[in-house]
Amino acid sequence: MMVFPDFGGVGADSELRAVIGALLMFVLIIAVLMLVVSAIIWAIASSTGNAHTATKARIGAWVALGTAALAGAGVAWVNFLLGVGENL
Repeated sequence: MMVFPDFGGVGADSELRAVIGALLMFVLIIAVLMLVVSAIIWAIASSTGNAHTATKARIGAWVALGTAALAGAGVAWVNFLLGVGENL
């Protein structure tokens, strides 16, 4: 039993893949930029003794890191799931 999305059923499947790839790239770039900004703010806040801002920046850095990891691995994860779906 083959269970997977039929991208061939969509009239513009190549454009759909291109749009999804572009969106994932956009999310990845924004996440990396936010990681850099949060790390800079975390360093400055820690050095000036502002614990509240350092904590918020540390949380922002971890969230940005997780988002970058998920966006970077998104295509590989979808391909893996499509491969598993074909074997069910």
